[in-house]
Amino acid sequence: MTNETKTTAKPEGTPWLSPMLTVRDVPESIRFYENAFGFRAEMTMPDDDGKIIYASINYKGQLLFMLMPEGACDSPALAPVSNNVESPVSLYVYCDDVDTLYKQAKANGAKSDSEPEDMFWGDRTSCLKDPDGHNWTFATKVKECVPPQTATV
Repeated sequence: MTNETKTTAKPEGTPWLSPMLTVRDVPESIRFYENAFGFRAEMTMPDDDGKIIYASINYKGQLLFMLMPEGACDSPALAPVSNNVESPVSLYVYCDDVDTLYKQAKANGAKSDSEPEDMFWGDRTSCLKDPDGHNWTFATKVKECVPPQTATV
């Protein structure tokens, strides 16, 4: 007779889908995301030498995982200059006040790709790049729009 307990397919309270970003320095990235974007650190994991190499951070109940570069997985900021590689991924995040978040992010080292502006679909958005080269779009819903009819494919 064994004393094994059945586990679930995912940890309790964890979304089924969470982005994972490769960053140059996990503790530095945690500080940036907390100060610039309003995330909150949840968990960190050190390697055998005690260096933090993995973390999960939370934004309004949504998790973002981050880890140090490993193998072929690099931060866009670590790509060779000759390749001029940019991350093909952009994270779209709703926030309470995109104008305030934009100013806060820039004051904490985020690079602006576009200042806050109203978009035709009803969101006010701004695009920023974090110190590791990841693309972020922050949005605040400012008006309701009726979506156009979608064609059946």
